[in-house]
Amino acid sequence: MQIGMDVNASTITISPRIRMRAALALAIAADLLQIAVFPMFIEGAASPADDLLDLAMAGAMSFLLGWHWEFVPSFFAKLVPGVDFVPLWTMAVANVYRKSGKTAVKPDGPVIEGEPPRKDAQTK
Repeated sequence: MQIGMDVNASTITISPRIRMRAALALAIAADLLQIAVFPMFIEGAASPADDLLDLAMAGAMSFLLGWHWEFVPSFFAKLVPGVDFVPLWTMAVANVYRKSGKTAVKPDGPVIEGEPPRKDAQTK
């Protein structure tokens, strides 16, 4: 039984579905920190902690999902005061998810996650 991870002798492969879920969870957590927690304790948009969080999120999103243009506005817009209250990281990940559904090749039959695609025996 395989749950989204393929362990080989030297590499670990994580399925795109788990990567997307992890990226969405990180984006929501980062936006909640920036909207609800940081303004209470830190000076807001001029905060070095806020900038470090944005830099870390840009790296984490690029690692988990690959490079996407949606991350550029999320990173730079957070530097503008007042825009920090918009959940841009969550919106960027949702947009990447929306676009990935359009570009993915949809198989004809049922798909079991973790199994390699099977050739249909009835096609000639």
